[in-house]
Amino acid sequence: MRVTAEELNMNRETVRQIVNEDLGMRKISAKVVPQILTHDQIQRRLHISSDLLRNAEMFDRVITGDETWCFQYDPETKRQSMQWKTQNSPWPNKARMSRSQVKTTLVCFFDHKVTVRYKFIAKGQTVNQQCYLEMLTRLRESIRRKRPGLWPDKWILHHDNAYLRMMR
Repeated sequence: MRVTAEELNMNRETVRQIVNEDLGMRKISAKVVPQILTHDQIQRRLHISSDLLRNAEMFDRVITGDETWCFQYDPETKRQSMQWKTQNSPWPNKARMSRSQVKTTLVCFFDHKVTVRYKFIAKGQTVNQQCYLEMLTRLRESIRRKRPGLWPDKWILHHDNAYLRMMR
C-alpha cells in the first residue's frame, strides 16, 4: 500500500480504506502444497487407497526403504508470498520452491508406525554393496529394538520399488 499511496500521491490510510473496504480485497499468503493434482489423479489415489486398506494387516509387517536427495531451501517468507485477493477469489497455491545448491542423500527405512532407521550419506560416498550391507545390518538391529513384535522373521522389506520379499 505504501508504494501505491506514494505513486498516487495519496494518504496510505485512504488507499487502505479503498482497497479493503470499497474493493473488498485483503492480502493473503499462498498455501504450500507438494504438487497440484488434477481431479482424475485425486480420484485414482482414492481408489488405490481404498484397495490397499482392504489388505491393511499385511502392511503392519512392511518396512519400506527409499533414498532421496535432501536440499536446503531458502523459502520465501510468508510476507513475501502475500497477494491481494477479493473475498470470493480462490486461495492461491504455491507448488514448489527453487532448489538450493546444498544437497545430500538420505536413506530412510520406515513402517506405518515409526521411522525405523535413517542415514545421511556423506558427500562423495557411494552406496555400494558394502555400504548397503552395513545399512541392512543396522536396520535389523533397529527393527529388533523399535519393532520387537516383528522380530526376528515377521517383517517384509520393500526397498525402492523392488518386489516384496521376506527377510530372514
